[in-house]
Amino acid sequence: MSSAFAVLAEPTRRRILDLLLERPRPVGELVERLGLTQPGTSKHLRVLRDAGLVRARQDAQRRVYEVRLEPLAEVDAWLSPYRRAWAARLDALENHLDTVEPHLDTREQGLDAGD
Repeated sequence: MSSAFAVLAEPTRRRILDLLLERPRPVGELVERLGLTQPGTSKHLRVLRDAGLVRARQDAQRRVYEVRLEPLAEVDAWLSPYRRAWAARLDALENHLDTVEPHLDTREQGLDAGD
């Protein structure tokens, strides 16, 4: 099984997952939405399926693909410390803006009074 990271490095595969996140889709619809050939789309779907990121089910004569979120837990776990770092930086920015804002209000009031 391929690493989710290696599979997700390809932009077309991420686009397929984005489309499947909205709802399950048949291969023909994915071909149309992606603007790729059927063999090209099928190749990407095979890589995603082998990595466990999508599953296919038969619906009459069509194969319908849907996203599987469980394998993305590896990516989510890896991103967790980065989310915390961003949250800390955004909190620091918010605190800074809270201290700067009162000073801006005072200056703006002074400018308004002089007009």
